[in-house]
Amino acid sequence: MEGMEKVQAIAKILDEKKADNIKAVRIKDLTVIADYFVIAGATSSTQVRALADEVDFQMSQKGIEPLRVEGHPSSGWTILDYGDVVVHVFYKDTRNFYDLERLWADGTEVPLTFAD
Repeated sequence: MEGMEKVQAIAKILDEKKADNIKAVRIKDLTVIADYFVIAGATSSTQVRALADEVDFQMSQKGIEPLRVEGHPSSGWTILDYGDVVVHVFYKDTRNFYDLERLWADGTEVPLTFAD
């Protein structure tokens, strides 16, 4: 699965689990960290865990495992690193604090379709 396909699949999973304000940013030309960030908000630490767990589960069903998972829901932030795509799931206040959209504003926002 190519990077953009992963982005769209992950965004759809997050949307189906009712994540808030899902954004994808293409950062390939800015850094070697990844090609894309997918950023999603949650309304509670329980939802942070549920969103991250669902992405992990459904991507695993497609044969795609994260290289690493960092953070803990109680910290307000969990990331799943798929190499070319890094998924950030934030509690609302934590997302506002880190403001990755502003930090990576030179990236290109990717339109998300949430389609099958």
